Amino acid sequence: PAEATTGVDITPPGAGTGQAPPQAPPPARLPPPTRLAFDVSGQAKKFAYNARAELLWQHDGSRYEARQEISAFLVGTRTQRSVGAITAQGLMPEKFSDKSRSEQAAHFDYAQGRVTFSANTPQAPASPGVQDRLSVFIQLGALLAADPGRFVPGTQITLTTVSARSADRWTFTIEGPETLDLPSGATPALKLQRLPRKDYDQKAELWVAPALGYLPVRIKLTQANGDFADLQLRERGTP
Repeated sequence: PAEATTGVDITPPGAGTGQAPPQAPPPARLPPPTRLAFDVSGQAKKFAYNARAELLWQHDGSRYEARQEISAFLVGTRTQRSVGAITAQGLMPEKFSDKSRSEQAAHFDYAQGRVTFSANTPQAPASPGVQDRLSVFIQLGALLAADPGRFVPGTQITLTTVSARSADRWTFTIEGPETLDLPSGATPALKLQRLPRKDYDQKAELWVAPALGYLPVRIKLTQANGDFADLQLRERGTP
């Protein structure tokens, strides 16, 4: 069954089931360490809010750390952190934590081939290629950066994505180039989209900028109940 696979599948446009097999991913090209600051607009339980977010991306060529923090008046602060190793194929997460009021975490054990969760939810399979809900945005950009000409609109990238409580197969479709009018200015970007598979799934829209090493310059996450968070780049700097 397709659910059992944990690697990365890249499917060219028009390749239906039973046609061309998914292609292996190219080696990843990671962006240099960067600090990105975002303006956030969102809706939580029907209330609109504005917030600030920061994505800190650091690595030394063999180890990486990514940290995203969203701070909003009344909503509080939510911090996601991913740490792990770097391979030729990109990021290999070892721990993903998600903290708002309390912290929950996922631990990746590749020797045992499993992900375990602090919430004591059922463990999930882990093999190289698995990502977490923060590293996935960096990893997608790193795959695109390695071979941009390969990812024409309609191409699908499927990879296992782990939250602090569970794992699921996420499929992102390359939508195509757009020029965004961001707080940081007009920015040429490439849009990827993950459509919900189930009623309770979240929709994820991601825009990566070639000029920033394919780092995300806009991320919009929409929940099944209509709540959303829209992060748009305000400025970039060095860590």
